[in-house]
Amino acid sequence: MADQKKINWVHFSTLLAVAILVGTEMVGASWAAGWALGGLLQLDPLVSRAIEAGFALCGFVLLYYFMRTAIKNEPIRD
Repeated sequence: MADQKKINWVHFSTLLAVAILVGTEMVGASWAAGWALGGLLQLDPLVSRAIEAGFALCGFVLLYYFMRTAIKNEPIRD
């Protein structure tokens, strides 16, 4: 087996905090954008919820790519 490197807990805690902060902002803003678009266009509540869910999914995808880049720049294992 390959020799496992130790976890750098400072980097881990930094990335965890960033994931919580940025994730809340991205998913919350995208969900709110879906809600605002549904209200602005006076769509049926079911359609509005579908748009909200689609926008929230986009927020999660953005968070995934953000965290992937953050882990490349600040690796957890030394």
